[in-house]
Amino acid sequence: MALWRRPTLPYTIYGMTAKTTLYLDAADYRRLKALARAQGRPAAELVREAVAEYTRRHAVAVAPTSIGKGRSRTGTVAERSEELLAGMATSRRR
Repeated sequence: MALWRRPTLPYTIYGMTAKTTLYLDAADYRRLKALARAQGRPAAELVREAVAEYTRRHAVAVAPTSIGKGRSRTGTVAERSEELLAGMATSRRR
């Protein structure tokens, strides 16, 4: 009887993760392996975690393109709110 096994590579919501090669100097590699051994985790998992944290921290914040689309050129939207909203709320009672 064959049991279902999880894939060996982690999956994300976007599909399978990409494989890459990383070159480390000998001292960094030894420290990474020692840390992984101490935590009982694979070194690759620690690298993925470190890269994810680094990219989140250094990512450029992108404002949604919808910001400012409703901007009034005259700056009177708040003053004219009742006029602008007139007719939008039609009450239907049944």
